[in-house]
Amino acid sequence: MDITDQLNRFFKPVTARVRNMIVRGVIKLVNDELKVQKIQASLLAGELKDGLEHYQNYGITSNAPEGLEALVVFCGGDRSNGVVVAVGDRKFRLKGLKPGEVALYTDEGDYLKFGRNHTIQVSTLNLNVNAVENVTYNTKTFNVNASDGINLTTPTVTASDNISAGGDVNDKTSTMQAMRDTYNAHTHIGNSGVDTSAPKQSM
Repeated sequence: MDITDQLNRFFKPVTARVRNMIVRGVIKLVNDELKVQKIQASLLAGELKDGLEHYQNYGITSNAPEGLEALVVFCGGDRSNGVVVAVGDRKFRLKGLKPGEVALYTDEGDYLKFGRNHTIQVSTLNLNVNAVENVTYNTKTFNVNASDGINLTTPTVTASDNISAGGDVNDKTSTMQAMRDTYNAHTHIGNSGVDTSAPKQSM
């Protein structure tokens, strides 16, 4: 046996462990009820692995649907100690981002995109913003600060309680202040044909 064969036999276990460290897979099931999400994935050669821990970045979490691709790492090449370090989606991934842009997306087509020039885009059918009082944050106020204006393209704006404005309120015809001015200065023709005085109680 020459030196090459001896080296190959010596390094064969090490080579096998290295080859087994990183594997592609396809997600079959997800258990999202645990502190660390567990995934069942079908790996190469039909190998089915259950209980793979899914490591996700802080502040971002997702429940990937069946069929998405996963990159599985086996620590030290030990096939009993696997973790999912990335989950990819070629079909629904939001494409065409400019350098520096960031986006969150779903398989239904919804997305939140942080674009260039300080622009944030949200695309969905139903957008619910909840600012409720709870024991953790003790807040129930939703504030929107826009120096140039807020534009709403919607048939109806509905509020279940009072609407308060620090400035004037304007519709397609006039402003509330103009309505007050008209009311406060208006007169009527009296019985004698002479205009009455303006109302004693102004708005």
